[in-house]
Parts: sequence; C-alpha cells; structure tokens
Amino acid sequence: MLAFHFPPLKGSSGLERVLAFCRHLPRAAWRPVVLSAHPRAYDAVSDERMGDIPAGVPVARAFALDTARHLSVRGRYPRWTALPDRWIAWLIGAVPRGWLLAREYRPAAIWSTYPIATAHIVGWLLSRLTGLPWVADFRDPMVEVDSRTGLTHPTDPGLRRARLWVESLVARRAAAAVFCTRDAADIFAGRYPFVPPERIHVIANGYDEGAFATASAAAPGDPRQLVLLHSGLLYPGPDRDPGAFLQGLRAFLDAQPRWQGRLRVVLRASGFDAQYRPIIEQLGLANCVQLAPPTPYREALGEMLGADGLLVFQGHPSNPAIPAKLYEYLRARRPIFALVDDQGSTAALLREEGVGMLAPIDDAGAIERRLSDFLAAVESGGVPVLTEDRARRFERGERAIELARLLDRVAARPAVGAGG
Repeated sequence: MLAFHFPPLKGSSGLERVLAFCRHLPRAAWRPVVLSAHPRAYDAVSDERMGDIPAGVPVARAFALDTARHLSVRGRYPRWTALPDRWIAWLIGAVPRGWLLAREYRPAAIWSTYPIATAHIVGWLLSRLTGLPWVADFRDPMVEVDSRTGLTHPTDPGLRRARLWVESLVARRAAAAVFCTRDAADIFAGRYPFVPPERIHVIANGYDEGAFATASAAAPGDPRQLVLLHSGLLYPGPDRDPGAFLQGLRAFLDAQPRWQGRLRVVLRASGFDAQYRPIIEQLGLANCVQLAPPTPYREALGEMLGADGLLVFQGHPSNPAIPAKLYEYLRARRPIFALVDDQGSTAALLREEGVGMLAPIDDAGAIERRLSDFLAAVESGGVPVLTEDRARRFERGERAIELARLLDRVAARPAVGAGG
C-alpha cells in the first residue's frame, strides 16, 4: 500500500481511508504492508494518530523531500522539480524501498493512492519491476473541467500535463482504477474510453465506527444556545468559501433578532482564520461566529455528536467529489445544513438519503431564507437524520471489504468471506 498520507502526518483527512483499509483488510485475508514517506516531507506532524496504526502492519518510510521547503532558494525552485507534485523526490526512496519490501513480503498486489500523484508513479514502476497487478486509488479526479466557466483545473498548463500523464499511465497500465464517487469515475471513463468498464470502480469514503465508539459527545454548553458546527478546512474561492454564508447569517440575524445571542456558529480548524476574522468583525458577527483551533480527531468527532447542527460547504468546482467529513456527519446523526451546488455529488447523496437541508453556497439571500427554515426545523425536531441501520452502510469496514473483493479479482485468487 503506497500511501504518502499516513501517521505521523497531521491535518489531512486522507489518512483515514488508508488507516481503515489497514485495519479491516485482514478480515478478508489481505495483510497490508504500508510504504509511506519520511516525516520530514510533511508540513506538520503529530503522534496523535500513531496509535491507530494496527499492530502487526509493517510500515516502511522511504526518503522524501518537499520541493517547496527543501529544494527552494529564497522561496523559488525550478517548476519541473514539483511535477506532478512537490513530493516527486519520494520516487528516489520509494522505488528501491518498495522493491525490497516486495522481495521480503511477497505481496499479491500493489495499491497506490492519490492525491499525491507521485504515489501512482511509484505504483507503476513497482508493478513493472515485480510483475504484480497494480490498483490505483484516485479518490477524486486529477483534472476537471468546470461546468460553469469551462475552465480546466488545475489551471497551470505544466501541472495539468503532468497529472494527465500520470492519469494516462493508470488508464494504460493499472489493473483497476478506483474513485470515491460515480461522477469522478465517469470523468475518467469519458477521458479514456478504451478502458473497459470492469477496470473502473467506485469505493466511497466512509466513517470509522471504532473512532466514534471512543469519542464522547462534547459536554453541553449553554442550553439557551443553538450551536452550528463546521469541522475542517475552508478556503477562498467558489469551492469552500463561507463568505456568502456569513453575509446570509448577518441578514438572518437582522431579520430575526430573537436569535441574537442565541445562535452560535463554530468554524473549527478553517485553516484561514486570519482571512475570515476581519470579515466576521466587519459584519458584526464576532459574538456569534467563533473561529476555533484544530482539536484531536476523537474530540472533533465528539464535538460533532454534541452539535445542534452540522455545516458542510462544497461549491460547484468540486461537484464530482463528496467531502470525507460528510460521512462522519451522517454517522453523528445530527441535522445537516449543506451549502452546496445543487448538481453536485454531495447534494445527490443527501437527497438520496433524504437527510439535511440544502442551500446554494454562493447565494446569501437564499442562505438567509433556508437558514431560517433550518433553524425552525431544528427547534421542532423536524430535520430528518439517518437511522442507525442506514448510517452503518457507510462504515469504512464495509469499504475495506469492497477493496478486498477487488484485490481478489486482480490477483486472481479465491475470495474469502469477511469473517476470514
């Protein structure tokens, strides 16, 4: 399992997918061996999640550098040294280390995971060196065309060409390509029509029941207050910008002053507090909106369990994707206020499950109206949430069994039941 995102990396939801596969694949007779990067390549590290690496899973860490931090001079570096990403130097250590691991453990398959595109290059090279089948886990598309503007992302031509080259390697060489949503898989299938449908798979994200089992709901605060929570990264631009929400919130409070002092909005670990704080102060929302610092993973889950409502932001550039945190929201079984594009995969999932209330992420007037409806429904208990049985379908253990069945097929070995 080639996974750049792995403990002790701090601040990435991507490691949850890998950790869950490591934990649950043995139920289906697959023993993971993980090849990750040296921690020096990470922007931030923490020992918090090291205890979540299952005992008995071998983990190797290969030489790796971050071009922007380790190879730049006065903040500048040749563009080619950061293509297809800033961690291309991982190739230098990962390929020989992976070859040695293959000789030691005699694996039956190779699995690599994006959003670090270099992982797929390593997977391709190791597949050629060992003759093993290679499964490329994309999660989200590498290159997308914005349906509204016609712009292609990423906009940088060099980066786009590099990603398309990596993507084409998968199309031509991988035994299977895996995505988190059907929309993302369809983009790949449309770009590479020669790839047989049976080589393109969807294994969605999910939540970790074990983590929820050890998370306690946050202690109740002021019973007179109603708390809305967003947990995780927000950033400028049409994708996850809370600007229209803040404007709609201001208009809502002006129109319904009874909520002044009663409604509290917590934006936890936004990553852009310095940019949003002046906006919050300018709108006079400092007494309502709290920019909260990051918190340990299980504490974050506990905060979700204790909130009166949960906020999700997903604009149209990310329509093919579903935020990983949405599955945790579904498991928390709290009312969801979704600021999303109506045509996106996130909106489709919420409609399919019949939960939450939707509002356009970029329309302050519509947000004001829908927020009023949402809070009234929360007060009356009228916002539907998933039943425990339906929520259980999104547990990551189920996703690991899906991956195990795929590995059984590409490795041409008999499938083993989930009980082992």
